[in-house]
Amino acid sequence: MTNNQLKIERIELHHIQMPLAHPFQTSFGRETERSAILLSVHSEGMIGWAECGAGVLPNYDYETVDTAWHILKDFLAPGLIGHPLAAPGDIFSSAGYRMARGHPMAKAALENAVWDLLARAQNVPLQNLLGGQKERVEVGVSIGIQPTLDKLLERIDSFIQVGYGRIKVKIKPDWDLTPLRAIRKAHPHIKLMADANSAFTLNDAPLFREMESLNLLMIEQPLGYDDIFDHSRLQPQLNTPICLDESIHTPGDARLALHLDACRIINIKVGRVGGFSNALAIHNICAEAGAPVWCGGMLETGIGRAANLHLASLPNFTLPGDISATERYFHQDIAEPSFSLNAEDSTISVPKGPGLGVEVQMDRVEKFRLRQEIIKTNDERRMTNDE
Repeated sequence: MTNNQLKIERIELHHIQMPLAHPFQTSFGRETERSAILLSVHSEGMIGWAECGAGVLPNYDYETVDTAWHILKDFLAPGLIGHPLAAPGDIFSSAGYRMARGHPMAKAALENAVWDLLARAQNVPLQNLLGGQKERVEVGVSIGIQPTLDKLLERIDSFIQVGYGRIKVKIKPDWDLTPLRAIRKAHPHIKLMADANSAFTLNDAPLFREMESLNLLMIEQPLGYDDIFDHSRLQPQLNTPICLDESIHTPGDARLALHLDACRIINIKVGRVGGFSNALAIHNICAEAGAPVWCGGMLETGIGRAANLHLASLPNFTLPGDISATERYFHQDIAEPSFSLNAEDSTISVPKGPGLGVEVQMDRVEKFRLRQEIIKTNDERRMTNDE
């Protein structure tokens, strides 16, 4: 980083709602729209962007669009106005960060926008600041629960045909062994993983032992969303690696989970862990422990998708991430260029432009926007509603 300091002049929040190209169903429920907060930080004519991963409902974690909006608008953003920034970590000494506990997705949005801004100020891709090396990131596709087994197999076939080399399927009680066995029979050699989204308990250990013959890449978050201990009792019973997602919020969680053998793989979602700084720390902890990581997705727009690609270019992201092509999620995204799958090796190229390497199309943001907040000082704001 340079010693030149920037000062944030204003911060804008945009609450958008975009229709998904296809409904997405997990053990949590069914989603047909992506509701998100887009955040921009402004300094000396430059703009840094980020996306908050919180959804409408508190079903993945306790944060929602509304709670994140409140924390950003009333605490985090005002405290950053005028705050000097020479490096991303300088954000942690701002007034809002010192005051607010928790709310990692809200914090990640503000921190990640600062990373983008500082990379743009140096005219380098974000991966340069993060320490990323790869030009392409291996990716897979995550497939929600389907109404019938035939529909599931048909959907999987369609993704394999366009070049996806890893398939992740959502499971829940009574939708577990049967679909997994059918997939493995149809595709004996495909990289296959199961994501339970915390839908099972330790009493279901015999079920997971039955999955051993299916040669799964991993079983993601089978037990409680905040649990590490019960996972440490399940993992020794299995040869298949357990991957923890919802349970890992901090570098300390990652150290504990690996020390207890609660998992052998960790899914890093930059919003869940509070931003790029914590994501880097978890990446390094796992690398030192010999545990691979991969990048999870939250149905992001092109802003969040670009951020994930830059993060996943780090060396210990050795497993395919949930960073599918733009068309997998949206008919029209809010950032350009869109992302396409390199079918020959199931990868997506990391953007090469400054910062995130994508440009936000404000006419599209306005098209999908429900409300906006502009924060210029601690006591001077303008709020508009586009509904």
